[in-house]
Amino acid sequence: MTSTATSTAPARFGFRLVTPLVASAVLNPINSTLIAVALVPIGQSFGAGPGRTAWLISALYLATAVGQPVVGLLVDRYGARRVLLSGAAVVMAAGIAGLVPVSVGWLTGVRAVLGIGTCAGFPAAMAVLRKHADAAGQGVPARVLSVLSLSSQTVMVIGPTLGGVLIGLFGWPAIFAVNIPLAGISLLLAVFWVPKDAPARPAGERPEPIDVLGIVLFSLALLVLLCYLMAPGIGDLWLLAVAAAVGAAFARRELRVRHPFIDLRMLAANRAILRTYLRQSLSFMAIYAIMFGYVQWLEEGRGFTESVSGLLLLPMSAVAVGAAAMSGRATGVRARLLVVAVALLGGSVTLLFVTDRTWLGALLGLVALFGLAQGLTSVANQTTLYREAPAETMGTASGLFRTAQYLGAIVAATVIAQCYGGHADSGGLHRLGLVLIVVSALLLVVTVADRGLRRTARAERS
Repeated sequence: MTSTATSTAPARFGFRLVTPLVASAVLNPINSTLIAVALVPIGQSFGAGPGRTAWLISALYLATAVGQPVVGLLVDRYGARRVLLSGAAVVMAAGIAGLVPVSVGWLTGVRAVLGIGTCAGFPAAMAVLRKHADAAGQGVPARVLSVLSLSSQTVMVIGPTLGGVLIGLFGWPAIFAVNIPLAGISLLLAVFWVPKDAPARPAGERPEPIDVLGIVLFSLALLVLLCYLMAPGIGDLWLLAVAAAVGAAFARRELRVRHPFIDLRMLAANRAILRTYLRQSLSFMAIYAIMFGYVQWLEEGRGFTESVSGLLLLPMSAVAVGAAAMSGRATGVRARLLVVAVALLGGSVTLLFVTDRTWLGALLGLVALFGLAQGLTSVANQTTLYREAPAETMGTASGLFRTAQYLGAIVAATVIAQCYGGHADSGGLHRLGLVLIVVSALLLVVTVADRGLRRTARAERS
């Protein structure tokens, strides 16, 4: 089950349409990385170690992973503009709440609210673009998908650097306060430039029911699973049994209800989109492990300040932005995905040879290698998502795409905590490298074995 292929001919996708979508879509990725250089100073403020501050990472990802498909459904049912405005308002409220330094637990809750509010951007943007393209009788131009992905990549990779500057100037509360103007700009742009939504339903027509029970079961199953993944242990294996039982009840419900929250039959028939979700999850498991785990090692293992640690990630930012900018084509997706897997594998192997005395230039080159993978993966997988997702469920499919990404991020946070323990030293970095070698090798196998990608590549050559 595939959709209209991405077009390369630009038409009717101007600045006024794309800018508010970009402004909304970047709120989530920038919040996912701003926190990277704030973990240590927040921990010092409240006397909390890496085990507690790791929840500042996981809370946003947990809320996002659960919330993205739900928000995607709301986009499909009630319109992108309505959801964008509501999400921006929630983000502004969370930014204000983050200025109240009550405790690590309070800030963890604020991060969860940020995750819910920033869910709106990506599925709403994809739905608006798809609707606009269908109205124009063409696919979304490849350059527009590239701009959307490039903007997210840019703010995500500059997040640690920006966070370091903000902390150096104003202290760690600034990483929460920055959401107030960012979300405010996003809200105003959506008000004036995002096309108004059509009525949720024609006059006199009964609304299509929302599968509330399906949403609850899905959220509960995912929540229990992620709670186990964030702190795995033999004594907590019962959580996996609970997650499996609730997941089975969810599947049974979705296969029987007339209007399911997630169309499992469609997903089962559309294996290409499932493979896209898997690649996105594996790729970002490695990328986020470096973005958070590596910067912790720079601060604690090498003794750099938060500002310097953020600046040392600039090569990752620059290479990622450049790679994403050069990926604005609808062709060559398989080749780019192979480069992603090889770059991640090479970078993971290199981690095994990093020590407290490694030359600074080598450290910069290492993050640049991961930046190459980061810049290519989202654009390539996003292009594949657009090709494979049905138009009527683009919001939900896009939400699941982000859920897959943040599942990888949550596992990465767990891996970091397990590899480092109480202190981010070089031994822990080497253990992290071993885990990432396995992840990257699996990604390479999945990409090479994907018959759908091979068929598309052959069609492009012919």
